[in-house]
Amino acid sequence: MADDSTDTAEAASILSKARRVLVIGCSGGGKTTLARRLSEHCDLPFVSMDREFFWLPGWISRTREEQRNLIVAKVAEARWVMDGTNPTTFDLRLPRADIVLWVRMPRLLCLIGVTRRWLKWRGASRPEMAEGCPERVSWEFVRYIWTFERKFVPRIENGLREHGPGVPVLQIRSRAQMRTLLELLAARA
Repeated sequence: MADDSTDTAEAASILSKARRVLVIGCSGGGKTTLARRLSEHCDLPFVSMDREFFWLPGWISRTREEQRNLIVAKVAEARWVMDGTNPTTFDLRLPRADIVLWVRMPRLLCLIGVTRRWLKWRGASRPEMAEGCPERVSWEFVRYIWTFERKFVPRIENGLREHGPGVPVLQIRSRAQMRTLLELLAARA
């Protein structure tokens, strides 16, 4: 895994030619916003893992087998920006990725992001979620965000090492760095 070894300018250069991009990170950190903007900048189809692979209406989870079959079909496509972390699917996604953008915002910023999202979408399904899955926040979800760095980052790091040792990884740790990346990408257009 390239721990911060891919710098922002280098990532912009890679992105200008990339055909398959993974955007990962904690909920509320801005990964969907970044993935959508990259989709527009790079003219790549946007793929929401939540909408396309994981959820059916009414917050019913697809079976693991069905999820994996859908992911296999999607990653076989030539071009995409895929929004979603789930390290249990890195074995399917990383070998096809040209670059990984890992949004690693502070947990308080992630909690604020999730709260703002809930206020905006409560009672409705946001565009990157399956229809019939209205926005919700539970204590379990808050705990997931609060413990993300301690519990889930080691899984992500192991997955990146195991399934994508040659894939460049840019860790985005601030909104300013995210803006810089998008500005560098726009300047290359």
